[in-house]
Amino acid sequence: MFARKKKLLQAIERKVFRGFEVPEDLAPLTDIDPNEAGAGNKSGVTAEEVESIWAGVEDFYRRGAHPFVSLCVRRHGEMILNRSLGYVKGAMGECEPVVGSLETPVCLFSSSKAVSAMLIHKLAEEGHVELLTPVSYYIPEFAAGGKANITIHDLLSHRAGVPGIAADVPRDVLYNPDEALRHICEMETLHSDGRISAYHAVTGGFVMAKLVEVTTGLTIQQYLDTVFRQPLGMKYFTYGIGEEHHDNVARHYETGLKNPKPIENLLSNVLGASVSEVIEISNSPEFKSSVIPSGNIYSTAEEACRFFQMMLDRGEWQGQRVLDPVTVLRGTREVGGARLDKSLMLPMRYSAGMMLGGKPAGLYGVDTHHAFGHLGFSNILCWADPQRDLAVSLVSSGKPVISSHIVPLLFTVLNRINKACEPCVDGLYDLPQYHPAG
Repeated sequence: MFARKKKLLQAIERKVFRGFEVPEDLAPLTDIDPNEAGAGNKSGVTAEEVESIWAGVEDFYRRGAHPFVSLCVRRHGEMILNRSLGYVKGAMGECEPVVGSLETPVCLFSSSKAVSAMLIHKLAEEGHVELLTPVSYYIPEFAAGGKANITIHDLLSHRAGVPGIAADVPRDVLYNPDEALRHICEMETLHSDGRISAYHAVTGGFVMAKLVEVTTGLTIQQYLDTVFRQPLGMKYFTYGIGEEHHDNVARHYETGLKNPKPIENLLSNVLGASVSEVIEISNSPEFKSSVIPSGNIYSTAEEACRFFQMMLDRGEWQGQRVLDPVTVLRGTREVGGARLDKSLMLPMRYSAGMMLGGKPAGLYGVDTHHAFGHLGFSNILCWADPQRDLAVSLVSSGKPVISSHIVPLLFTVLNRINKACEPCVDGLYDLPQYHPAG
């Protein structure tokens, strides 16, 4: 009787929250990296704590909001957990279900911004740009609409005043960077001195791409490949993804409650399209084949975690210098404190490229004031926490806003990760100092 009632409740929950049917046995849908560190390693995290974290992920998955989930966690440089769970496609009955794996590439959406921003910081490290110089010095047409004095630093910290492309601009402008940039350059800024914080969901990336092009002669794809993809030994980690991998990409699904009109309107303003449209666009071959620097790096969870481990190690990866430590500091140091973001209508802490954690709580859980990373649409979280010596990447394929998955995500998965990896340095005095490499 109890089992029947439970199944009935699950069926109702799936109907209300537009979820998929989750099998009782998750083992056939699970892929575990054999290179996970064992118990008694230098990470200080026990095997029981690792399994507790994964049990939280399974609980999160059982809510039926995310057909595919993958999590990678590194502590003190050791990979303590790297696993995937679920379907690449077919979860909603649109085709025969296909089980994903650790090699399944996932679109990072806005978590791509953290990577793109660090490319601009690399430009500054190499002497191609000065962060406090106006964008219009390098891209003269950007000066229109009161933007002449908007600096590169303003752009990186969501203060360029051009948070979204106008609603009447065709959606296929995403696939034409020059046309997208033309529209952005013609826009009026919210304020000419960059004092207004307003999240730039798509626009900033096109400007960054042009900065790379005019100062190096390279495309931003080529620069990404040179600066990060090759040095970190990535298989994917590109804007867009090769056509030969299109069928392997985790499909995106609209799940969760139908968004109330005020929330849908807010998201449409931020994203430049309705949630349904964004999901449809993101599953298209055109999106997968395009270069959209603010939102379409394709990566595995492990590759994204690898990037943030490099950031955590102050620009070094396996003995190779990727970024100068001071460059990492410039990209992760808080800009202006927590303040209301005029796009998201939430208090946000930004650096020049990252979304920062908070205390008593923030995007990355409780007591994460020193954490830096980025949120991706809608439950993709990639971050590093220097106070915990922790790097994490959680990627997922469902796109719910309001759903029953929120509690296990925020209060189980993130909480268990942070509890297993308690702060190991004093937040005020013991964080590493940043000196030039060499």
